[in-house]
Amino acid sequence: MYSIKVEGNFSSAHNLRHYRGKCEELHGHNWKVEVMVCANMVDKTGMVMDFKHLKKQLNNILETLDHKYLNNLKAFKKINPTSENIARYIYELLKSKISNLKSVTVWENSSCSATYEE
Repeated sequence: MYSIKVEGNFSSAHNLRHYRGKCEELHGHNWKVEVMVCANMVDKTGMVMDFKHLKKQLNNILETLDHKYLNNLKAFKKINPTSENIARYIYELLKSKISNLKSVTVWENSSCSATYEE
C-alpha cells in the first residue's frame, strides 16, 4: 500500500457550546490539516497522485474556513466546531474529489489532533 500526505493551514475562531471550561469562550487557533491518500498501485508516472492536485483541492476548502468564526458557518450551526467535526467536514468535502482519500487529521496545536476516516 502506498500513501501520500499533504498539509495545509488556516486560522479561525470558535467556541464550544455546552462545554465547561476555557474553550466555551471565544478563542482561535492556527489549525494544521493533514490529508492522506492511499493506493495499492502507483500510476504510470510512479505516483499515487500529484501532490499539487491534492494540495489545491485541500486549499480550496481551507480558504472557506480561513479567518472565519466557525460557529457562524452553516456546517457548524448545530454541531460544535471541534477538531473532530472539522476533520469530518473537510473529509466529506474532499471525498467527492479524491477517490482514494484515506484520512483527514486536524491539529489545533502542536500536541493535539483529531483524525477522521471512513
